[in-house]
Amino acid sequence: MSERIPQRNEIPAEHKWSIEDLYATDAAWEQDLGKAKEFPAKIASYKGLLSTDSAKLLEYLKYDDDMTVLLENMINYAQRKNDEDTREAKYQDMVSRLEMLFVDISGASAFVTPEILSIDDETMERFYKEQPGMELYRLCIDRVRRKKAHILSEAEERIMALAGDMTNSPDTIFSMLDDADMKFPDAVDKDGNRHQVTHGSYIPLMHSNDRALRKSAFESLYGVYENFKNTSAAVLASQVKCLTFNARARRYESTLEAALSGNEVPVEVYKQLIEAVHENMDYMYKYVKLRKKLLGVDELHAYDLYAPIVSDIEVKIPFDQAKQEVYDSLAPMGEDYRAIFREGIENRWIDIYENEGKRSGAYSAGARVHPYVLLNHKDTLDSEFTLAHEMGHAIHSYLSNKNQPVVYADYVIFVAEVASTCNESLLMQHLLKTTTDKKRRAYLINYFLEQFRTTLYRQTMFAEFELMINEKVENGESLTAEALCDMYRKLNLLYYGEDIVIDHELDMEWARIPHFYYNYYVYQYATGFSAAIALSQRILREGESAVKDYIGFLSGGCSKDPISLLRGAGVDMTSKKPVTEALKLFGELIDEMEDLMK
Repeated sequence: MSERIPQRNEIPAEHKWSIEDLYATDAAWEQDLGKAKEFPAKIASYKGLLSTDSAKLLEYLKYDDDMTVLLENMINYAQRKNDEDTREAKYQDMVSRLEMLFVDISGASAFVTPEILSIDDETMERFYKEQPGMELYRLCIDRVRRKKAHILSEAEERIMALAGDMTNSPDTIFSMLDDADMKFPDAVDKDGNRHQVTHGSYIPLMHSNDRALRKSAFESLYGVYENFKNTSAAVLASQVKCLTFNARARRYESTLEAALSGNEVPVEVYKQLIEAVHENMDYMYKYVKLRKKLLGVDELHAYDLYAPIVSDIEVKIPFDQAKQEVYDSLAPMGEDYRAIFREGIENRWIDIYENEGKRSGAYSAGARVHPYVLLNHKDTLDSEFTLAHEMGHAIHSYLSNKNQPVVYADYVIFVAEVASTCNESLLMQHLLKTTTDKKRRAYLINYFLEQFRTTLYRQTMFAEFELMINEKVENGESLTAEALCDMYRKLNLLYYGEDIVIDHELDMEWARIPHFYYNYYVYQYATGFSAAIALSQRILREGESAVKDYIGFLSGGCSKDPISLLRGAGVDMTSKKPVTEALKLFGELIDEMEDLMK
């Protein structure tokens, strides 16, 4: 029998994040909520003044910064507390009340963008001369003014703001269904022992050497999703309809253009990622064939994709070992970078272990007091890499907040996955360098191969699925459960090839991917992975000069567009080159794996 998942109050304080650094008590949060409720009225007092009075415009921009700081603290506290135990109605209510306040603030500030757009260029330049402090906001204002074709009238902007709470609903519904309501039957191993299946335990179960256990866990998880397939389809369809509504209302050609424009990323970057992966499918087919051969099975199934293919290797990595190895792997980044990692460990930035009701998965939230990292550590190699990954995000947030003013501290999503994956790549290089055992090296290479499979190929498949479902809705087609399963099955067949059995349960995988509610997020895992491979190789090859460029990138926030920030670090994401070269490395690793296992 597997260990029981503890309740939140059974977790030692040293294994929980220091939420008190944000607010000592719920009552202190409520006091700030009272202050925040004054924001809409204060915002409204600037109406009609921003386009005529340079001093008032600067005053408003500074006030907006102050609001941002307070609201970020509040949402971080409420959301982090909610994620500690998603069953707690109190914190669900706090998040809900804050979301409603955000809608009120958005509605009250609907006039701001139209007023800024109404200022002609000559007057705008005069404002900069009259108020030297406004120069700080020039890039921010330019970004707004460049979107003039997609900004609506004041009345229309107010309607869009009021609709915000509704358009956020699909994500909220998905989270409640997936994290709070879904329960999975126990999986049974070959000896008849039962194992609890949760979001946190599922992948570790998939790594088991016991094929009967893997199959049982696979059927347990997807059997429940199958029972909710129509609800899940309705929720996902609602999400896509919301994106389509927003894109059309703002006069974008597509939901893809609308999503990428916010990050200043050309649509071609998304589409050429899919093209580059399609051009290199042979590597994936070769890997699947090798996996089937090494597992020695007549048929390779979906539940075999995570199974260890190096026998007699037991890798148990307690958190203390994981944090030390990650710390050691970051030596090429220099002591200043490692000091931030150490601070995060020692000052409880991290919520380490799973508890009943805790949000599944892992993430980093870049609060200004310090980042917060949610883990569900399971003493596996995967969990060790998750620590490296999320602390990459955390250090990125830390450096951006430290080096950028409020208005430019929040980096865009496109670059978010670069820092996390660069940490992972450095960890892998370190582990490969420090092992002399042939079998362990094969184990590690297989893990690296799995990163390519799950990050570059799988996330690109997700990105292609997301593009397909959006295009269907934009073309007036419906997203039924049957249609979604059919699309998803065809993509699995394309991406994995003929040497694997695509079990019918896998057709439901789309229903458990939270990132489909993040508005074209997943492609950035693949582009970020490709960029990170290039950057980590440069850091290991060139040393201090490359580290300096990379730290500059991490400290840049959104002070430049993401393509320019990455160019400054040494990688050009407007070409297929980073993706193609990463996949070439994948091919080389497959060849080495095959030689090691002969």
